[in-house]
Amino acid sequence: MVKKNKKEPKAVKDSKEDLEAKEEKEVKKEPGTHELKALVEAEKDRALRLSAEFDNYKKRTSKEIQDFKRFANETLLKQLLTVVDNLERAIDISEENTDNKGLLDGVKMTHKEMLRIFESFEVKPVKSEGEVFDPNFHQAVTQEESDDCPENTVLKELQKGYTLHGRLIRASMVMVSKKKVTENKNEQKEKIK
Repeated sequence: MVKKNKKEPKAVKDSKEDLEAKEEKEVKKEPGTHELKALVEAEKDRALRLSAEFDNYKKRTSKEIQDFKRFANETLLKQLLTVVDNLERAIDISEENTDNKGLLDGVKMTHKEMLRIFESFEVKPVKSEGEVFDPNFHQAVTQEESDDCPENTVLKELQKGYTLHGRLIRASMVMVSKKKVTENKNEQKEKIK
């Protein structure tokens, strides 16, 4: 038998080796099952986070829009408070003078209607008289000594305060009680010694 020398040309041999090396590199480049699962999990996590962020964004903007709608009339309502104040002053003065009973009744009806409109817009008066002074809702204009009430109690409301949906739009102007000073100067000097 004659042996055939099956030698491939060098160029063909080199190209086969190059192809095999390229295939090995491509196999190494392609991720395995474990890496694919990790990538899928990472993308799922990213998608969940984006979804949660978007939900939070929707809730936040919805709340902002709702607050805007609730407080959009605040400026108008603040200006109408002075009208109510003037109506209350007119009622107080007219009650002393009984000559204009018809006028007084008309002013009282107008005042009552204004308060009804305010209530429909969630504008409510701040309770003051007899309450403990709260700087968040009251503005102290004066102080008066009193034995009848504890210190820092609102004795008199000089101008009503109002809230809109629970948020203060005008503080009550009030007179606050303070401790009555009963000691005379001699007793003070003795305490100092």
